[in-house]
Amino acid sequence: MAEITAGMVKELREKTDAPMMECKKALTEAAGDLTKAEEILRVKLGNKASKAASRVAAEGIVGVHVSADGALGAIIEVNCETDFVAKNEDFISFVNTLAQIVVEKNPSDVATLSLLSLGDTTVEDERKRLVGKIGENLSIRRFVRVPAKGKIGQYIHGGAKIGVVVDIVGGDAELGRDLAMHIAAAKPVALSKDEVSADVIKKERDIAAAKAAESGKPANIVEKMVEGSVQKFLKEVTLLGQIYVKNDKLTIEALLKSKAASVSSFVLFVVGEGIEKKVTDFAAEVKAQADMATRV
Repeated sequence: MAEITAGMVKELREKTDAPMMECKKALTEAAGDLTKAEEILRVKLGNKASKAASRVAAEGIVGVHVSADGALGAIIEVNCETDFVAKNEDFISFVNTLAQIVVEKNPSDVATLSLLSLGDTTVEDERKRLVGKIGENLSIRRFVRVPAKGKIGQYIHGGAKIGVVVDIVGGDAELGRDLAMHIAAAKPVALSKDEVSADVIKKERDIAAAKAAESGKPANIVEKMVEGSVQKFLKEVTLLGQIYVKNDKLTIEALLKSKAASVSSFVLFVVGEGIEKKVTDFAAEVKAQADMATRV
């Protein structure tokens, strides 16, 4: 049986907001598999356990650049090792310059971007220079360049930990910024139901089915419960189905209709999202620090 450490319980609790003992039980049942334990908690405790982790897996910032005419936008994530460096002016300037280069030179990938000119040097040589000056490893993780069908709206939040570009057809600059702010807050995974992957829907349906089965209700009622749960989920994770954060009487779809506007696409970056974080034994770390203090 896999050892369930205090660090594992702490990480699951942070991801789900579930009680500590429930986290430990779920991890035990899942033989230490964090993803499976999260699914178990969702079945047992409901949607509260699906709360996204508030802590990111790596440091760095998101940079955004939009052309003067609003026809082109770019968003980029560059990582560093500590939050201290993420606030360094040279680092921030480097990231924002890279976003501008992506708009202007349209590199195909990170490797191509790294070879492009930056003043009298290259992007890669400047990165290496900053590594030597700052004393931390810096890595260009990802970027997206967006040629707009309409105009680009943008928003940066939380010390540039979250960034959004949204291509809006119709409307005005204020609507574009409001939509970008909404996306940063509500974090939709897709524009519409049609764009949510079949695998994501199947996973949600399986979880809903397991929860409904525990109700003991007839099969036809369980089927309706499952379908209702899936449709509710799709509204919550798609931009058009979400309730507008600035007006809980409107969905984003209704807001756009009232402004004779539409969203062609959007890109949301959260720093460190999807990067596997080293798991530490929190209890052991605290004990080690306490032991060290007693020796001083």
